[in-house]
Amino acid sequence: MLALPSWLTEPLWDQFAVLLPERPEFDPDHPLGCHRRRISDRVVFNKLLQLLRFGCSYEAIADTTCSATTIRSRRDEWIRQGVFARLKQIALDSYDRIVGLVLDQIAVDGSVTKAPGGGEVAGRSPVDRGKQGLKRSGMTVGYDIPLGRVLAGANRHNSPLLAPTLDRLNGLGPLPEDVTVHPDAGYGSDRTRTLLHERRLHGRIAHKGEKVPIKASRRWHVERTPAWHNAFQRLARCYERPTTVIHAFFDLADTIITVRSLIRRAWTTHRWDERPNRRP
Repeated sequence: MLALPSWLTEPLWDQFAVLLPERPEFDPDHPLGCHRRRISDRVVFNKLLQLLRFGCSYEAIADTTCSATTIRSRRDEWIRQGVFARLKQIALDSYDRIVGLVLDQIAVDGSVTKAPGGGEVAGRSPVDRGKQGLKRSGMTVGYDIPLGRVLAGANRHNSPLLAPTLDRLNGLGPLPEDVTVHPDAGYGSDRTRTLLHERRLHGRIAHKGEKVPIKASRRWHVERTPAWHNAFQRLARCYERPTTVIHAFFDLADTIITVRSLIRRAWTTHRWDERPNRRP
């Protein structure tokens, strides 16, 4: 079962494969000089895409081509090598080079999702009868391109998470001189304004009690990004417990969102071999 269309899967895999170190087909340390062939990285990569998209368990997605243990071990191996984070950064650099990141308009917002399995960053959700939940403080730029996120328990307020969220800007290189940050009304405090002033950022904070059209400001970009994340069922109901694994799946989802937006915006201006017949 395909988790994503081929016009999106193929460029993802081509770049992902470049980041992987070369490994022999057979284990050279085996005492008999032979062993079962190493499961193809492409097979495991496709399994991870299916896990991200459909949210099923490792045992449910495993079959004769790849076991659940192999998926977990290869996933952890790639996390240690930093493959997922590098893949996301390459996608951002490619988007910036071809289309251009609108770095002068940044939106920040938090969202709460379920975490039935608990985990290292889960907490009691105030909007789900005290069940375990996950707070995601995300940041998007320009046309809803996700830059990063901070994970915390669902009982954490958005405001204290603003500083570590804005720290994700440090890896983007030089920023424009005039950068406007668009937080929602939950960030409306003197502490937030002081933080933005210290970082030489302009804040356009929504006012509590004032209803405005959602497209009246740049906040509508970040408002739909959590919906795109929740389209990946692995993130909508997070059963992963280690923080590193959750970040890896988020990095993979952010890469998919960025590459999909890149293909959509470049479809009318560029030509390439695997270009879709219709604009996605």
